[in-house]
Amino acid sequence: MTDNTDTSYQQRASARRLALFSLLFITLTAAGLYAVYDQFAGRSISFDSRLVAPRTLFAITALLLVYLISDGLRLYFTLRALGHRLSFVVIFRLVFINLFFSNITPMATGGGFAQIWYLHRHGVPVGRATAATTIRTVLAVLFIFSLTPVFLLTLDAFDDQTITGDIGFALAIFILLYLSFFIILLFRTHWLICPLNFLLRTFNRWHFISDTRHQHWQFKAKREMMRFSYSFSDYLRGGPVFVILSVVFTAVFLLSLFSFPALLIYSLGYHVDYLVSVGLLVVTTFIMYFSPTPGASGISEGVFGSFFSSMLSGNHLILVIVSWRLITIYLGMIIGLVVLQRELIKNRRKPG
Repeated sequence: MTDNTDTSYQQRASARRLALFSLLFITLTAAGLYAVYDQFAGRSISFDSRLVAPRTLFAITALLLVYLISDGLRLYFTLRALGHRLSFVVIFRLVFINLFFSNITPMATGGGFAQIWYLHRHGVPVGRATAATTIRTVLAVLFIFSLTPVFLLTLDAFDDQTITGDIGFALAIFILLYLSFFIILLFRTHWLICPLNFLLRTFNRWHFISDTRHQHWQFKAKREMMRFSYSFSDYLRGGPVFVILSVVFTAVFLLSLFSFPALLIYSLGYHVDYLVSVGLLVVTTFIMYFSPTPGASGISEGVFGSFFSSMLSGNHLILVIVSWRLITIYLGMIIGLVVLQRELIKNRRKPG
C-alpha cells in the first residue's frame, strides 16, 4: 500500500514538474518572439503562402526525414560499436522521446536521463547507455564547437555583432570548460568518482538520503562510472565501420539541421548564401547549448532574430523563426509526448 502511494505521489510530482516546465517553455518562447517582433521585425508579421506551396512542403518533408533518420542512426551505430543492437523502431521512438525531454527541461539535462532510462528498459546496462548517449553528444559538440570559432572569425555577418567582441572571451572560456569536462568524462572518468562520493556524503549528512541508500548509491555510482569508462574504450575498439558511420551520421544530422533556415528563406524568394545561413545557425546552436531555459526557449528565438534580421524583411522574420522551430522542435516534441505516454502505459501494464 505504501509503495503504491509513493509511486502515485512521484507520478503526480513528475506530472506537475512537466506541466510547469511546459508552461515555462511556452511563456519564454512567446517572450522571445515578442522581443524579435519588437526589436528586429519592426512590429511587422504576415503569412506567406509560398511556405506551404507543394514544392516547398515536399522539400521540407524530405529534409525533415533526413534530419530524423540521421538522428536515430547516429545513436544506432554508436550502440553497435558498443556491442548492442536495438531495433530501428526502438531507436526512433527514442529520437522523439529525447526531443520532448531535452526541450522541456533546462540545459537539456532531461534528455540525457530520459535516453538512459529508455535504453535501460530495453536491455542496455546503465553504464553502456550513459556512454552511448554521451558519446553521441560529444560527437555533435566537437563538430559545433570546432566550427563556431571558424564562422565567428570568417563571416562578415558577425562583424557588427557584439558576440565577437564584448562576450568573445566568455565564449572562449565556455568552450574550454565544456570540452574539458567531456575530455575528463571520456578519458579520466575515475577523477569524477571522488567529487561524486563527496556529493553523496553531503546529501547523507544533510539527511536527504538514508545511510542504506547512501551506501547503495555510492557503490552503484562507482560501478556505473567504471562501466562507462570501459564502454568508451570499447567504442574506440569497436567495429571501425560502426564508429565511422556514427561520425558520418552525426555530420549528416547537423548539416540537415543547419540547412532548414536556408530552405525556408529560399522558399520565400530570397537569394540565400548557404554558407552564411549555416554559419549563423551553427553559432545560434552553440549559444543554445548554454541557455538555462527549457529547450533554449526565448534565447533561441532572440538570437536567431538578431542574426537573421539582415537577411529577411521584418514581415518574414517571425514567420521563418516559428517555421524553423515548428519543424525542428515543436513537431518532434508533440510526437515525443505521445510516444512517451504510450511507453509509460506499457510499462505500468508489465507485471511486477
